Amino acid sequence: MSFKEEYQRKVESTEEILRKYLPAREGYQKIITEAMEYSLMAGGKRIRPVLMREFYELFGGEGRLIEPFMAAIEMIHTYSLVHDDLPAMDNDDYRRGRKTTHVVYGEDMGILAGDALLNYAFETACTAFDQEPAKSSVIGHALQILARKAGIYGMIGGQVVDVKESGHSISADILDFIYRLKTGALIESSVMIGAVLAGASEEEISKAESIASKVGMAFQIQDDILDVTSTTEMLGKPVHSDEKNEKTTYVTLKGVDESGREVERLTSEALEELKELGHENRFLNELLEWLVYREK
Repeated sequence: MSFKEEYQRKVESTEEILRKYLPAREGYQKIITEAMEYSLMAGGKRIRPVLMREFYELFGGEGRLIEPFMAAIEMIHTYSLVHDDLPAMDNDDYRRGRKTTHVVYGEDMGILAGDALLNYAFETACTAFDQEPAKSSVIGHALQILARKAGIYGMIGGQVVDVKESGHSISADILDFIYRLKTGALIESSVMIGAVLAGASEEEISKAESIASKVGMAFQIQDDILDVTSTTEMLGKPVHSDEKNEKTTYVTLKGVDESGREVERLTSEALEELKELGHENRFLNELLEWLVYREK
């Protein structure tokens, strides 16, 4: 089986998990569950839940304990995209090749759909306690990671600085801070939760976080490159949006060629650290390379 075929199979498996955890479309408030489903099931690469399960299995994890956390991380990622697309933020009309949530349901429901996905993510993750009460300690640890990496010391913190510093030039240090938190934090959360739920040691969890940090940075730099070299049809979202929003990126600071070399350096270091963990996983190696050398 080729990498693309295996990856597609894992994405389809992830989609099944997401559908299982979708809230029911019922009650006077059912428009919000419809908007949540529209947002969550819009497709995408499902990178974070796939990575989470790969690291869970890498450290010997078995069974379905990982599944509510896979759904939760994708809900959190999706809520961040829904809010990113709002008129007050990036004001984008298309995401993943179709109209954004606020365009379809209105700005008010776009805001509420994002809020609902974030809250429901933690409600979903907490169902892990019902699955395996005996593992309440590691489940609690996983929830701590999920909350911190999604919050003011993680993704939201990065988004705050990103918004605050838009419209003028910023330093490479501030840009690194934004990327490490806004993009890197949820990728770090994914691999760390996978490791924690599988019973990995603190040292192994720390190494997994380091790998994910480098992959997250390389992923975001590649996103910058694609924003100026790709097309809307290829990406499924508008290109040149960074320029439109007057954002400093790696490309504006260092150019396409040097940005590409930075992607190569970070990826090489991440793959070397993965090798040092001592667990053989061909698919995971190929996945990390594909993530940062992707064309969309």
